[in-house]
Amino acid sequence: FLVGGTATTTRATARMNYELDDAAYELTQVSEGYMTKLCSSLDELVEPLRTHLAPRSADALVLGILGAASRRLESSIKRSKFTALGAISLDSDVRYLVNYAKGHIDSPELSSNVALYSACNPLARMVQISLLMNVDDLEDVLDLIASSKRKGNWDIKLEDAKALLSLRAEFEGRKVNELLQVEDE
Repeated sequence: FLVGGTATTTRATARMNYELDDAAYELTQVSEGYMTKLCSSLDELVEPLRTHLAPRSADALVLGILGAASRRLESSIKRSKFTALGAISLDSDVRYLVNYAKGHIDSPELSSNVALYSACNPLARMVQISLLMNVDDLEDVLDLIASSKRKGNWDIKLEDAKALLSLRAEFEGRKVNELLQVEDE
């Protein structure tokens, strides 16, 4: 995953890795990860612009950039492999991004998670992906999806859920397909 610097700095790269064993997970806890670098780069990009905008326009800019970043992250996640520890690390990264978003929005109407997710659907999808990837047992997936749909905050299609769950090393593709009743291709 590539994060950029300012025009006067060179581009920096930070690798997205969620295929973690115990040692790699411990390292992620003590080192600066890609999400921290991403948010720092967003600060470099957004903050100079925000100072010249009205609060509502500044919020729209932040939400637009977070939406684009979230879509890019989702695309990268779909090409990653996950372990259970990697899923925990993803959850931490997504929470960091949500907290970053909340810290950069001026509107008090967007201070709750529900309002923020409604205003930025790609960020809401990142949260849903994190929840999905963090199920301990495949049997919990249907309950998670049903519960989230009842609350009105689930828009991941079954085909996407199947593809995401198949990225988890612990879950067999056949069992994921059976559970979500998706035919093998």
